[in-house]
Amino acid sequence: MTFPPRRRFIQAAGALLAGAGLPLASAQAERRFTPTPGRWRRFEVTTRIELLDAQGASQVWLPVPSLDTGYQRSLASRWTGNAGVARIVSDQKYGAKMLHAQFVAGTASPMIELVSTVQTQDRATDWNRAVPGADDAASLRAWTTATELIPIDGIVRETAIEVARGAISDVDKVQRIYEWVVNTTYREPLVRGCGVGDVKSMLETGNFGGKCGDINALFVGLCRSVGVPARDVYGLRLAPSAFGYRELSGNPAKLQGAQHCRAEVYLKQHGWVAMDPADVGKVMRLETGTWIKDTRHPVVAPVMEALFGGWEGNWLGYNMAHDVALPGSDGPVLGFLMYPQAENAKGRYDPLEPDRFRYTITAREV
Repeated sequence: MTFPPRRRFIQAAGALLAGAGLPLASAQAERRFTPTPGRWRRFEVTTRIELLDAQGASQVWLPVPSLDTGYQRSLASRWTGNAGVARIVSDQKYGAKMLHAQFVAGTASPMIELVSTVQTQDRATDWNRAVPGADDAASLRAWTTATELIPIDGIVRETAIEVARGAISDVDKVQRIYEWVVNTTYREPLVRGCGVGDVKSMLETGNFGGKCGDINALFVGLCRSVGVPARDVYGLRLAPSAFGYRELSGNPAKLQGAQHCRAEVYLKQHGWVAMDPADVGKVMRLETGTWIKDTRHPVVAPVMEALFGGWEGNWLGYNMAHDVALPGSDGPVLGFLMYPQAENAKGRYDPLEPDRFRYTITAREV
């Protein structure tokens, strides 16, 4: 018997729990994860950056929420500070917005503070109801092309073809890739930041440990290489999970380090659909203090199911941009823009180096 995608995950969990003598209903009652659209939440997010060791002229780029979708409304942004010039600029290809602040040489303690307001809501796909997307063929082709870190030929395409072998529909292809990514990759806490997202390197080396920037990029690359439009969405966790999952939460008082990228795929009968295999791996590795190796585990199974087609609205998306050239910078192109960035006369700051690059991010629900 063929089950719709969401039913397959629950069926697998049921088999495990039945074998352990545990009723599925009672086990899931202990750990639920059921994002449900319908209630919009409003957040005010404040990012403040202070440049230490600022030598000569310096400049800062802060990601600004750029998405206006069925799950997010990016509203107003305002800023204060001692920059000589500050304005919102956009990446030319993807429209990713950022606040670009420039400080003249000799500025005492360069500082800029950005306050952005967004509304968010949960996402969940009704797999029993067809709601075809309205995107045109030209715009969808853009989400099947390669980027510098996400090629769609060679070992990436070879792997995707093997993983999706036998799949007929786009839903089947995506589900096989989702399950393969969850079962093959793993959360590696020692990786800096959100990872790099070098898909080809992951496949060539067989090193599948990483974070969201690596794991979800791999998912996106495999989908694109078999013709399914897919994209990363780079953002920030804002608040605790309503379902009690510590690792799927943000601490509103201290969100530096809460950056998290998610993914979307475009399905013919459902339009753009939420995905997040990286967060399944995070729950498996970190949620209980014991590394869970089975996706049918009662703590993991609800997340495995829900993140195939949904996600919780305690998160905002900044942008969907790859290969980002920071306006006004001669420095290297970024694989993605999710962290604050800065430069002085000596070059680019490391956004993960707090002794020279001090920033805070906080959020409040309003």
